[in-house]
Parts: sequence; C-alpha cells; structure tokens
Amino acid sequence: MVTCRDILNLNLDGVKLIGGEKGLDRLVSWSYMVQTRPYAEHMNQGNFAMIVVDYVRFDFDEVRKTMEELYELGISGLAISVTEEKEKVPDDIIQRAEEMDLPLFYVRWEGASFVDIAQSIGTLILETDVQNKRTGDYLYNLLFGYEINEKYVDKLSRQFGFDLSKSYRVGIIVVDRTYGINLEQDEHIYEYYANCLYSELMTMQGKPMYMKFLNKFVLLFEAREDKMIEHEIENMLIKLDDSKQFKGKIKSTCILGEAYREPKDFGQSYQEAKSFIPKKDILPYAKNKKVISAGAMGIYKFMFNSGNQNEILEYCNEKLRKLEEYDNANGTFLCDTIVAYYMNGFNTVRTAEELFVHRNSLQYRLNKVKELLGIELDDYTEYLDLINCILVKKWTFS
Repeated sequence: MVTCRDILNLNLDGVKLIGGEKGLDRLVSWSYMVQTRPYAEHMNQGNFAMIVVDYVRFDFDEVRKTMEELYELGISGLAISVTEEKEKVPDDIIQRAEEMDLPLFYVRWEGASFVDIAQSIGTLILETDVQNKRTGDYLYNLLFGYEINEKYVDKLSRQFGFDLSKSYRVGIIVVDRTYGINLEQDEHIYEYYANCLYSELMTMQGKPMYMKFLNKFVLLFEAREDKMIEHEIENMLIKLDDSKQFKGKIKSTCILGEAYREPKDFGQSYQEAKSFIPKKDILPYAKNKKVISAGAMGIYKFMFNSGNQNEILEYCNEKLRKLEEYDNANGTFLCDTIVAYYMNGFNTVRTAEELFVHRNSLQYRLNKVKELLGIELDDYTEYLDLINCILVKKWTFS
C-alpha cells in the first residue's frame, strides 16, 4: 500500500515535509486537488489533498479552515503551494498538523507541479495493485485452480516463506456494510477499508497470504497451537471496525476453515469456511467476536447427516408450536426473546437493552413463555432444549 512516507521518499523536486511526521504511515488512496466546497462531495478517505494559496480562492485563513474540514473527512496528507512564494506557511498551521499527526508538505512554486505529484502517486498505487494481484493469483491457483504438484509447492514455499511441513488453514473475512445515500462514496470507503486491512495484515507476525476474491478477503496462514495468528486477526478487525473512519459503516467477521497439512487440501479449508458464512449470525457466540471457526457449529453439523431430518424437525416444530402461533397471531417475538435472554446470560437488564424494550415488557414476554409452555425458565435443561429447537430451525431454513 502507498503511504505518505512513500510520497516523501519520491524526493520530488521542491517537495519537502514541514509538519506531521508521526503520520507518515497514513495510507494514501488517491490524490485530490482541493478547489470548491462542499468537499464531502469530492473528497474520500485516504485522499492526499493539495491546495494552492492563490489569494483568490485560498488565503491562509481559508487554508486553516479547510485543513480542519479535510482532516475530519479522513485525508491522509496535505500539500500546500504558495503563488510566487509570496509568504511562508504560518507556524500555527504547521503546529496544527503536528497535533493531528497529519503529514504537511510544502511544494515550492517552481518545483514539482501538483500534476507531477498526482502522477507519481497514481503510478505507485498501480504498481502496488500489480504486486497484490500477483500474490492473489498464487493463492487463487492454490485454492481453486491447478494441480498442486511438488514444483508448485516448492515455488510457493520459496516465494512466500511458507513451511509446508506444517498445517495451514483458510480464513474468509466477510464484510457487512451500512450504505448511505452516496453510493460512490460508500464504494470509496470500502476500498479504503480494503487497503487498511491489507496494510494491517502485512504487519502481522504471522504474515498471511492474502487475496481479495468475490467481495471477500481470503487468507491462508499457519495453524499454530497457540492460535497467535487468530488472535492477531481478531484484534486487527476490532481495531479497524472501531476506528473513527469505519465505525457504524463497516464491520467484519473472519470465518475459519479447518487446518490441513497437504496443500492439495487447502481448498477444502476454504469450502468449509465458505459454507459457514450464511450461518454465521445464527449460532450463539460471544458478542462482537470477530473470528469464528466453522467448527463452531458443533453438534448441529451432525444433526442432518443421519437420515432423521424429518423426525428432528417434527420434534422442533411441536416444541415451538405454541410460541410460534402466539407470535404469528400477536406480532410478538417470544422465540427471539428466549435466544436473547440466553445470549445475555439470563440478565434482564442487558436483554432489555438489546431488544430495545422496557424491563417490564421483557418480564411480560418471559412470563408468557412460561404460561404457554408450562415450564419454569430456571429449568436449564428445558431451556437449553428450547434454544436447540430454535437454532435447528434457523439453521435449516436460513
């Protein structure tokens, strides 16, 4: 990925860094010549912004306001040029860039033009894309494509430093997105997220092999007993999803296939992870968990492999019949309430908050379940049977 440090390292004539050195590793998605407001209609996260102080559209008072606004929009860096070198960049602007960790470049009026800078940034980004595609092609061939012979395995080992005497597993990062009214901007945010994700992956100790495939992100990494890489991926996704630029817009989950030693079986690990994607929101697991193994389906993956599917479903239907009839007749959500109560550790306060209902309303629902089924909710064996029936039906019809 291209960063502001890469731009600095181009050593373009007349371009120098004057502030915000701590932010040099901010990712650059493209370049943008700042001209007219509203900037939100043109600016995207990760853009490298460029301003000419021409004393018509921009004087330094306008630069101050613009820098704050662009920073809030998520720019990666800012370059300033002054017509005919009429004055220096004021110290307070440089100081503000330092406070924001925003790389601030000065472009001498007779040095490199903004066109030169934009072309250089574009070239760097395209070269990076070519390298990413090369890595992705290797992984694609390994998972889906060609016969995995010894020659290919040897090449893979040398190219990516894999010790293929060990076991590896596939992870698929599934991205859930919230769309706004500006679909073009949504796509830019998603692409910037992909760049940030790649950048984070490349800093991991257990550097995975990576590709973007069918709107998903596919990883191949060593399956260690200490699950170090799985923990790294979890922390990375939490960090990205909770960051200012993505919070409320994008959240991700990594689904893992099983571990295999033979390269010819890595494709099977991918298929296992892929098959679990439609089910990832059905089974109960820790809230906000970012890494889930396909093995998390536990006993449910065996329930429909023994030829007694109809018998199982008949039992579940009968067990839940009164609750479902009541929900359908009254527009209530007793089944969902049971699962939420279980997922929140039978805590009424947390359950009510999750369901956006008053505690009295929650208690009414729980009492109605007891009344309809003739059970006590502190009978955990009976309660777990209800949970299993609800999950089996969701699993079957999702």
